[in-house]
Amino acid sequence: MSNFTNTTTLLHPKPTTTTPQPQRHQPRPLPATRASFPGDRNQSHRRDFLTKFLATSIALGLNSAPIALAESWGTRSFLREKFLEPGLSPEDAVLRIRQTAEGLHSIRDMLEAMSWRYILFYIRLKQSYLSQDMKNALSMVPETRQQAYVDAANELVDNMAEFDYYIRTPKVYESYLYYEKTLKSIDALVEFLPA
Repeated sequence: MSNFTNTTTLLHPKPTTTTPQPQRHQPRPLPATRASFPGDRNQSHRRDFLTKFLATSIALGLNSAPIALAESWGTRSFLREKFLEPGLSPEDAVLRIRQTAEGLHSIRDMLEAMSWRYILFYIRLKQSYLSQDMKNALSMVPETRQQAYVDAANELVDNMAEFDYYIRTPKVYESYLYYEKTLKSIDALVEFLPA
């Protein structure tokens, strides 16, 4: 009982010893380094020069020969074609539709090897610019045949969409079936285009 009767030791807090904590050094932000010229006039002159230089270089790069553009069509230049180049002329659109037809004929080996991912990437790439090319090439078709051209173009778009769907599934028989239908419809579309 003697242990519990001494309440003074229980109620007084024990003295604690504080250990000094190490101080952490906060890294100081580095001062901003800026190139400066003696006056504002030089900065605006430099900015104007860079703007003119970039505008000239972009204009020269985009106005290159159509044959050079035709050689750059494909999967590696997709971003450049989609965002940085203007729409193609009707003659160039006809050339790219013909090139797309040849490319679709050449993916049979990938289909037989069941390389679904590569075929899907290729089909979606071609679909992304084929509709614009078909619209541009419409002006090259004689007026008497334009309605038949539009029907063939719509059939091609539908067949490519179904081909895309069955590749994603993937269903082998239906993929082959719509691949053949896509080839037929793009060949029918190419027949409308002038040589």
